[in-house]
Amino acid sequence: MPADLAVLGLGHLGLPAAQAATAASIGTLGYDPDPAVVADLAAGRPPHPGVLTAADIRRMLSTGFRPTGDPAALGRVRTALLCAPTPLGGDGVLDLGAVRAAATTLSAHLRPRTTVVVESAVYPGTTETEIRALLEEGSGLRAGRDFHLAVCPARLDPGNRAFRYAAVPRVIGGYTPACTEAAAAVYSRLTDKVVRARGLREAETTHLLEVNYRHLNIALANEMAILCHDLDVDLWDVIRCAETKPFGFAPFRPGPGVGGHTAPIDPNYLARQGRTLGHPLRLVELAREVNERMPRYVIQRATTLLNEHGKSARGARVLLLGVTYKPDLPDETGSPAREIATRLLELGAQLSYHDPHVHQWRVAGRPIPRADSLYDTAGAADLTLLLQPHRTYDLAGLAAKAQLLLDTRGTTPTGTAHRL
Repeated sequence: MPADLAVLGLGHLGLPAAQAATAASIGTLGYDPDPAVVADLAAGRPPHPGVLTAADIRRMLSTGFRPTGDPAALGRVRTALLCAPTPLGGDGVLDLGAVRAAATTLSAHLRPRTTVVVESAVYPGTTETEIRALLEEGSGLRAGRDFHLAVCPARLDPGNRAFRYAAVPRVIGGYTPACTEAAAAVYSRLTDKVVRARGLREAETTHLLEVNYRHLNIALANEMAILCHDLDVDLWDVIRCAETKPFGFAPFRPGPGVGGHTAPIDPNYLARQGRTLGHPLRLVELAREVNERMPRYVIQRATTLLNEHGKSARGARVLLLGVTYKPDLPDETGSPAREIATRLLELGAQLSYHDPHVHQWRVAGRPIPRADSLYDTAGAADLTLLLQPHRTYDLAGLAAKAQLLLDTRGTTPTGTAHRL
């Protein structure tokens, strides 16, 4: 099958997009600059945990998907999706290096009448200024005249079987109205509903709003967890009652920290480049602070529980259950388990862990022993910390077996464990 569409960046954004395009009988090429990623895909192996299964990849290969590290192959496609990762750097700013590199690579092979769509998370204005400039300078073509340029923010919830890729509406914003329609024509083959934004910046800002909405509400739930514990109020019962309100409320639940591939975004990164919007998103920064302190709060609760039972954190046998960032996935990206484990090691605790999806785990360069016999280890541990409630866990059985169980997700039966 000749390739008509290229996906640049075969990670947590690009692989689902390539899978959807292949399933829609679109000849799809996958480009990634990492030879190991290309080799894994060509051999039918998933290069990243928790994105696609080996069976998914083999199915894609059998229906014409072609992974490559050769940029020249990009010159034969009519549609290019930029799905390079833009992780949050240590300074709290999105690292746009990979998406800039993808745009530069594509520009050298860009043909007239090609539709280029940015799915990567970027700041409002990035596509119109930086990405457009890179594409135009490298190709000698002009966006809106010689090629179409649009933004379609990714909307993924890994592991959520309730929302198929095609069932999630996609927002499209183009550099010109014609660019919007060209991109909409592509995504109408991938999803059941396309929502047209006014332009590039509106589409980019839609993603900013969606991501920050999640983090702000998780931060509120985390603050409520701390308040309710101090007031001796059952937060989980409060949430159960509050979510019966049919308007003006959406339930969010606290936890030991926020992981995953999306981070809260404050567009005032511009101030660090000598420009300022004058309106910092103060709530976003506050939410980040609240969520980032949750691992420390978990440690505080854990040491208090140990003290209440006549034990010290130093020398205590502590079992961590579930070290991935999300239930039933092997992806550890941003998981708070690593910081919690690091702090427990610093306190002198003897750590072990169990996770059905993670068979080896290292923290601060040290291998953490994996519990082979889950129930025996829980019974022998001074404290068991439930960080991720994978479906395979019999939570009632674990609560009965564990000497002391702190449930950071509120998923154990009421009254069987200490809850966050």
